[in-house]
Amino acid sequence: MVPRTLLELINNNQYLKTISDIYSSNDFEFYLVGGAVRDGILGIPTSDFDFTTNASPDESIKLLNSSGYKTTEVGKAFGTIELQIENNSVHITTYREDTYEKASRNPSVESVSDLALDLSRRDFTINAIAFSLTDNTIVDPHGGIKDLSNGTITTPDNPVISFSDDPLRMLRLCRFVSSHGFAPDDETYNAMRENVERIKIVSKERIRDEFSKLLTGKNPSNGIRVFVESGLSTFTIPEINELKMEIDPKHHHKDVYEHTLTVVDGVSPNLVSRLGALFHDIAKPKTRGIENGKVHFRHHEVVGAKMTKRILKDLKYDKKTIKDVALLVELHLRPHTFKMGWTDSAVRRYIVDSGNVLKELNNLVRADVTTKNKNKAKEIYDNLDEMERRINEVLEKEEMSKMRPPITGNEIMEIFNIEPGPKVGTIMKALYEQRINDGEVSKEEAVNLAKEIYKNL
Repeated sequence: MVPRTLLELINNNQYLKTISDIYSSNDFEFYLVGGAVRDGILGIPTSDFDFTTNASPDESIKLLNSSGYKTTEVGKAFGTIELQIENNSVHITTYREDTYEKASRNPSVESVSDLALDLSRRDFTINAIAFSLTDNTIVDPHGGIKDLSNGTITTPDNPVISFSDDPLRMLRLCRFVSSHGFAPDDETYNAMRENVERIKIVSKERIRDEFSKLLTGKNPSNGIRVFVESGLSTFTIPEINELKMEIDPKHHHKDVYEHTLTVVDGVSPNLVSRLGALFHDIAKPKTRGIENGKVHFRHHEVVGAKMTKRILKDLKYDKKTIKDVALLVELHLRPHTFKMGWTDSAVRRYIVDSGNVLKELNNLVRADVTTKNKNKAKEIYDNLDEMERRINEVLEKEEMSKMRPPITGNEIMEIFNIEPGPKVGTIMKALYEQRINDGEVSKEEAVNLAKEIYKNL
């Protein structure tokens, strides 16, 4: 019996049946496969649809173009063509089998005539289920539906061979633990542990993309646990392993690794927040010290920001993401100084320094409160509530995103008859500091300060 949720997915995307009818009316086999079938059975929304067929790429292009569809041939060398319909992505791939060289995860692709062979090459049984839209039948030669029911991750092929052929599958397994709440069976997990070093042949970009999907899943801490306990992290982000510091009963401190996982689960499920949570204490192992019988981690936020930049740069994250995440790490302790009393200028400085990650920073700071002491937690949350009230108060009074001195750099050059250069920069920096410290100031006050600065240059 076909699950109702899968049929609803098809009914809600009628163009899929239209495309299927084009193939079947021309005597080609045509099956929905992969994530759309998996998530359709589970009732998870999707906009990414993969089909497999015995039609060659050229035959597919001819069929679809003659029916008014525009095709993209970027993946044609691998037997795949792509359509964009109603903002959804449709990939159509000719039945194929993959042959891997030991030094590369890029397979040699060979077309085959058999659906069963095509399904056997796929990463996991839960992704090796096919569905015919023509006659509403499911093809499941590897027990994928049973594994879906049990929440189990297994491979169609021998898992040792599967992970050795394409080591990225191991990281994808961690991602499914996070996104779907599944778990590998013992054979699959042990095969993963045997092959973790093979991840070194995978490009940083591929690792980055899968790791990002892992972090933004529903259960990121579970995915990270498999990532770390299997040994996979050792060859990708070894700094995470170091969070598992030995707990010294004489100089007790909280378990940094477990604390980090709790914080990752506690922040909003966007990439910057999750990365910030993962790395917010990344420098604690390097900064750990003992003074007067107490453990301290001095300046771990500053050291951590530098480490974060290096790690994310190595993983080929974009510059904005690196900057935003490093800023979260660097500033995550500052709100705790609010209890000492913040002036309006301190509030303005916090807003300015946090820039476009203000919301994410406040979210991280709250998630970072994992103390079991209810009174202590309440005190911290009360301070954070008051801090956010003050922030909103300042934001209502001033448009901080457009916070600029009342005179510009060009006006500075006219007033003092100077050319662009370091002097202008020094004066403007002082004017920005004046704006943060004193709030809105008049043009006359700004000019007076500029003259004072200029005299001492």
